[in-house]
Amino acid sequence: MSASLDRTHMLRDIHIFERGWLSSNNILITGKDSSALIDSGYCIHAEQTLALVDAVLQGKALDVLVNTHLHSDHCGGNAALQARYPQLQTLVPPGHAPFVAQWDPQALSYTPTGQNCPQFTLSGTLQPGTELRLGDMQWQVHAAPGHDPHSVILFAPERRVLVSADALWERGFGVIFPELDGVRAFDEVADTLDLIERLQPLLVIPGHGSLFSDVAEALARARQRLEGFQNDPVRHLQHAAKVLLKFKLLELQSATMHALVAWADATPYFRSLFTQLFPDTESAQAVASLVHDLVRAGAARVQGEWVHNA
Repeated sequence: MSASLDRTHMLRDIHIFERGWLSSNNILITGKDSSALIDSGYCIHAEQTLALVDAVLQGKALDVLVNTHLHSDHCGGNAALQARYPQLQTLVPPGHAPFVAQWDPQALSYTPTGQNCPQFTLSGTLQPGTELRLGDMQWQVHAAPGHDPHSVILFAPERRVLVSADALWERGFGVIFPELDGVRAFDEVADTLDLIERLQPLLVIPGHGSLFSDVAEALARARQRLEGFQNDPVRHLQHAAKVLLKFKLLELQSATMHALVAWADATPYFRSLFTQLFPDTESAQAVASLVHDLVRAGAARVQGEWVHNA
């Protein structure tokens, strides 16, 4: 059987909605008697998330919603899905479950990052070391700390398909958020990469970007990137600052420099990053420096006082 036919067989009841970088990828798994969605994207794309799910289900109910972690780009569509499907069971990693129950946007990272996530409820938790049935498939739940201390990844051993969330992309991994809080987490990223290698997936569905099968190459790139951050932690902080600013530009599409500075000043993570990266610099100059880096990388463009996503 050819590689393409193998992939078609492996994904025969798995529908992947590749969303870009503002919204995480969504994975809809359909079964004989039930369906499940893994991650729901960012809130401003919630209507598109509903449309994508509805187009596949064609009037059937969505039964289960699973969040690999609770960053806003992975769970921002939860509230809309719960409103559309009142019987929906929502499962989240256990570490942040109390903060969902109490709805604490500070502890859930939405306030510190300057991002948005409509309030949603939970039905249960995804306990690492257990299995759950999504559609007609059994999936293992594995703890995957690093990018987020409470993140999980999901592995279907029968088909050797891995949902890696932001623990591994084809060309890297997500910002290591504990490091922004001064909590050492580089080793946790390394341990999670080792775990993925031990699972030996044949196909990886990442949190962002296209699915891929050259897992060894992706792991090698990720480890090289991690080594660079370990050798130069400031480089990781600079990367994180640009990612957070780019995410805001993806959301707004265009903003004045003044508005970006005001947003950065009101965002706790930026105040902390500026203290570390630009200790003797006004925030306006710090934001201008980050914008310059984004422009140089082709990720933004400037017209007068306006900064545009590119």
